[in-house]
Amino acid sequence: MALCGRLARRATAFPGQCRLSAPSVAARSFASRVSRPLLSIQSKHDSPVHRQLRAFSKVHATFNQTQEAPNAKAYLDSGVIAGARDLVDVKKVLVIGSGGLSIGQAGEFDYSGSQALKALKEAGVHSVLINPNIATIQTSHVLADEIYYLPVTPEYVEYVIQKEKPDGIFLSFGGQTALNLGVNMNKAGIFEKYGVKVLGTSVKTLETSEDRDLFARALDEINIPIAKSIAVSSIDEALDAAEKVGYPIIVRAAYALGGLGSGFANNAEELRNLSARSLSLSPQILVEKSLKGWKEAEYEVVRDASDNCITVCNMENFDPLGVHTGDSIVVSPSQTFSDEEYHMLRSASIKIVRHLGVVGECNVQYCLQPDGLDYRVIEVNARLSRSSALASKATGYPLAYTAAKIGLGHTLPELPNAVTRTTTANFEPSLDYIVTKMPRWDLSKFQNVKRDIGSSMKSVGEVMAIGRTFEESFQKACRQVDPKFLGFQGDKFEDLDDTLKNPTDRRWLAVGQALFHENYSVDKVHDLTKIDKWFLYKLQNIVDMTRELEDIGSLFGLKKEILIKAKKMGFSDTQIAKAVNSTENEVRARRKSFGIRPWVKKIDTLAAEFPADTNYLYTTYNASSHDVTFDDHGTMVLGSGVYRIGSSVEFDWCAVNATMSLNKLGKKTVMVNYNPETYSTDFDVADRLYFEELSYERVMDIYELESASGVVVSVGGQLPQNIALKLQEDGKAKVLGTDPHDIDKAEDRHKFSSILDSIGVDQPAWKELTSYEEAQKFANSVGYPVLVRPSYVLSGAAMTVIRSENDLKEKLTAAADVSPDHPVVITQFIEGAQEIDCDGVASNGNLLVHAVSEHIENAGVHSGDATLVLPPVHLDASIKDRVKVIAEKVAKAWNITGPFNMQIIKQEDPEGGEPRLKVIECNLRASRSFPFVSKVLGTNFIDVATKALVGREVPEPVDLMAIERDYLATKVPQFSWTRLAGADPFLGVEMSSTGEMACFGKDLIEAYWASVQSTMNFRLPQPGEGLLFGGESTSEALVQIAKYIHPLGYKFYAANNDIKQLLESKAEGVTVEVIEFPVEDKRALRDVFKKYDIRGVFNLAKFRASSLIDEDYVMRRNAVDFGVPLFMEPKTAVLFAQCMSEKLPKEEGIPSEVRSWSEFVGSRP
Repeated sequence: MALCGRLARRATAFPGQCRLSAPSVAARSFASRVSRPLLSIQSKHDSPVHRQLRAFSKVHATFNQTQEAPNAKAYLDSGVIAGARDLVDVKKVLVIGSGGLSIGQAGEFDYSGSQALKALKEAGVHSVLINPNIATIQTSHVLADEIYYLPVTPEYVEYVIQKEKPDGIFLSFGGQTALNLGVNMNKAGIFEKYGVKVLGTSVKTLETSEDRDLFARALDEINIPIAKSIAVSSIDEALDAAEKVGYPIIVRAAYALGGLGSGFANNAEELRNLSARSLSLSPQILVEKSLKGWKEAEYEVVRDASDNCITVCNMENFDPLGVHTGDSIVVSPSQTFSDEEYHMLRSASIKIVRHLGVVGECNVQYCLQPDGLDYRVIEVNARLSRSSALASKATGYPLAYTAAKIGLGHTLPELPNAVTRTTTANFEPSLDYIVTKMPRWDLSKFQNVKRDIGSSMKSVGEVMAIGRTFEESFQKACRQVDPKFLGFQGDKFEDLDDTLKNPTDRRWLAVGQALFHENYSVDKVHDLTKIDKWFLYKLQNIVDMTRELEDIGSLFGLKKEILIKAKKMGFSDTQIAKAVNSTENEVRARRKSFGIRPWVKKIDTLAAEFPADTNYLYTTYNASSHDVTFDDHGTMVLGSGVYRIGSSVEFDWCAVNATMSLNKLGKKTVMVNYNPETYSTDFDVADRLYFEELSYERVMDIYELESASGVVVSVGGQLPQNIALKLQEDGKAKVLGTDPHDIDKAEDRHKFSSILDSIGVDQPAWKELTSYEEAQKFANSVGYPVLVRPSYVLSGAAMTVIRSENDLKEKLTAAADVSPDHPVVITQFIEGAQEIDCDGVASNGNLLVHAVSEHIENAGVHSGDATLVLPPVHLDASIKDRVKVIAEKVAKAWNITGPFNMQIIKQEDPEGGEPRLKVIECNLRASRSFPFVSKVLGTNFIDVATKALVGREVPEPVDLMAIERDYLATKVPQFSWTRLAGADPFLGVEMSSTGEMACFGKDLIEAYWASVQSTMNFRLPQPGEGLLFGGESTSEALVQIAKYIHPLGYKFYAANNDIKQLLESKAEGVTVEVIEFPVEDKRALRDVFKKYDIRGVFNLAKFRASSLIDEDYVMRRNAVDFGVPLFMEPKTAVLFAQCMSEKLPKEEGIPSEVRSWSEFVGSRP
């Protein structure tokens, strides 16, 4: 299927490219080479043995055993290459991390940064990391020698350089954040001043690839065509440029990540609005001719300082040009390019990378004419990108690690490939499988958000599925994105043709709807979507197979041949069961009775041409043998799956730590996860890595094949929890830790509440709902507001606060759709109370360790969006002791073994007695705050939990909260409002943040000051600039803020007289100017912000806006759109104002918060 290894290495000009062809597809003519091997995966008769036809002189293939593997070590020892002579002389290297996870810059940079740190450790170079993202594995002493949880800004990085005196710096492993920082610091001469060498790609090359004008000129020198573009810095220039280029056009912002600030315009009016928005995000924008509808492709290229250059991977977008590659479905290797097209683009990539002088890894994006050989370069990223993480996982070639080694002066031929250990890094991988990447969006969590996808990225995560036919790989990906999808399927659409023509986040479902239910032909779908017909014919195969199954209509009609055929196309047992009106368990039993099981294959980068020893596995039905033996009986760890709002990198930290702890206890480990952005899916974390679905079917397949000794379900967030009971009951698997029956007792509100009552733990009044009348009665008895919540949720999905009877009627219908199997629960909603988080670990019902953190915000803000403080500042010893008692009671009642987390509300007693503590939620799994509490308290909670799970070396209970500490840390949320056009930046019970950061300090002011500045693109308003106030005209918090910052010399503005009167009457000496505030004209509003130099917005509204022209909504939304810091929550806004009053003007010297993690904690946990 892929190029034969012998040939691939003999002739480097050959592509490591694979194409999967099915005879049923309409014939396509390719400009093909005779020597391309063909592998027909689906013959008409579908025999289980696949014949391999090779266009070589020798037809019967010699088997691997007789062939000598190329041995990298022997090759290097022979002295052929005088390697490692010119290593860069560095003793200490500063690695710049990417900060909190946001849309466009997520876990992939955690992975690439971790690889760079690993390479430094191997080289014996001391590493210093600056990254405020406390939730990641990167910020652990396992990888980095010193860690600074500080803002990634020139100011703070300079402090760290002064303190640590590094002699080298890596800029290409922290995404756009690190790259922009490096360019700015270089301009300011800071690297030169302190003698810090930039390792790898030079800053000049980075600037050339980022500055559109320089880039266009550089490519022009080597005759490589790029999309015609004109760089402009004002709206009028943009309009002139568009006249020259001709509409339709695309606007791009320079120095922006994930297509931020870009978009399409068909006429001057659209362009005017678009360029106005883009210019607020970037000083320079580009006006280019739009080539919507062309094919889009990417090549990952690696080059060393000796000019060795290879392409590691090529990828093709399922969606044509016009959809940002981060929002596209992507397949690798490319499927629809002819040999000529493939080589044309490969040669161009190498030419570009050599000309730009990239040292390390680089990604080149192209668009290609669908019916000719015309192409354009879209962009070049001279750094590790989202695609680099995907390419590393898709090919088994560790790009980031190799790039870091090259940065240290190594050359490709002297580096062994770290995955296979039998080849050098100077070769192009061949694949005998196909990979599909599919994005995950969470747009439905936000009101008013436009669902369309285009040149600016909106997805929060991505999945990667591996199969041996496009159909198998694609269907796996659909299920990985969200378990509610059974595979390729349709959905209801108001205007199907419109959705097909104008892509939204539900585009593949629209294609499914058209093919499955509306009988559209492939040609019709192609005309509307411009998706290549090759892909559409493949999807049509899935539709035909579904119809075939539906025609059979019963379990007993399922013959072995049909079942095998369906499984080869990636159908799940549930999907087959639905088609034949049966159940998943019955289909599974029938499939096993026929002896149909998946085969386990290795990703070995060599297309199985040479023996290669990797632990990097996937399952497929398109095979006839296993690549591995199963005699480890390892412990399975279920990962967290796709990153989404509410379940992100913090669960990956948990899964990786559980795996490392099991390894330390001498256990063999099996990791199951399918997220290419994570560290857990790296090849050297677990003894075996399955890049696979986290469904009951697949987990049981692997459990049975491996004869696993147990499965850990408590470290991967909600997905593994949801299948825990089924694994134990139906699959008879051994679930380690808390019994799934007990997990069910905590997830089911009814069971949960009655247990709390029985152990004497208080909770808000609640009721289980089956009808609207009952709800009405309950709400009237406890009084509004009330909270409606379904059972089994993560991140508050479909939780709603209801403030009136009208509200109740409208919202209840929405919640009932969420989980029909579990009724809805209605609870009294307590306002103005403080919320407390308690994370704990227990063993057989006894509490071992626990942490008590407090929220700054009042209850009612989702805990994932809240600011956490640990150790708490506002809780006295008696409250902390009472929380511990509750934790002990809960651990005992549920007989917990392993991690758990509780959220508790502290409500003041109206009679003045001691405050009431009410438990509002309890999860019998690791929570979002586990990495935070582990790192702040210097005790790894997951390590303790893992020992409890397997009952080995279980530590004695210790009260970490009783220890006095001279520091604290605050964890703050990272929002991605900028990306979500239209969303109202307002906090509620639904979670909306995409990431988190934490900083340490000697007190709350110091820690919070650093934490807020570490949010992405935060610019501190300087004294003398304007601040705009808005929101509730009775807000005491606004008055408090004005009192704190008035002495600093800011100008105060308001949009109406009420706010002016409030501030002037209650805050002494404050004058507020009321300014014009156009709510319907964005351009005029931008001019207002410019005219009054507004550099900060405090908008404290009580409720979310109900209309799009609500003054407060417009103020909040445009603060975000114009890149101005927005404070929209009273408690944190007042706290930051207090920080400003104490920290400004800044003092000379290095601030006291600039200390490494080990200096704060006093050890190296």
